[in-house]
Amino acid sequence: MNFEHLIVINDPGNPLIVPLNRRQVWEGLLQRVYHPLPFLPGLESCTLLQRDDAFLRRELDFGAARICDRVTMAVEEWVHFEIEPGEQHPGGSLTIRIEEPAPEQLCLRFIYATALAAEDQAYIDYIKSAYQQSDIDCVQIIRTLAADGPRQ
Repeated sequence: MNFEHLIVINDPGNPLIVPLNRRQVWEGLLQRVYHPLPFLPGLESCTLLQRDDAFLRRELDFGAARICDRVTMAVEEWVHFEIEPGEQHPGGSLTIRIEEPAPEQLCLRFIYATALAAEDQAYIDYIKSAYQQSDIDCVQIIRTLAADGPRQ
């Protein structure tokens, strides 16, 4: 299953949305990489297994399931999570891209690729809805982090 959607971060036409700059959004995405517990419900711990100039490899402990992923990124542009296939997970990927379709308008594009077959449409619809809600929550956490100021 491939799925993508866009969440608007800044909309100059909507005064109710507190604007964030690209750096604040990027810092929030880095928090998702290095401190993912608030972003992933059910996550008990995250262990950094390997780190070099090109990628990170992490083990995510969800209690009953342990998942390893590989994270690559381009500064202030995108983050890519590649979930390694294993006994407890078929693998897949998520790319989060910072987009600026117009000046002062920032968006996050979430792009998912999973091993789920399109056989059960109700299940696929449920998964898509869960991904969207998780991504809305991610943006809310990024907004909260930005309002709290830089992390030490």
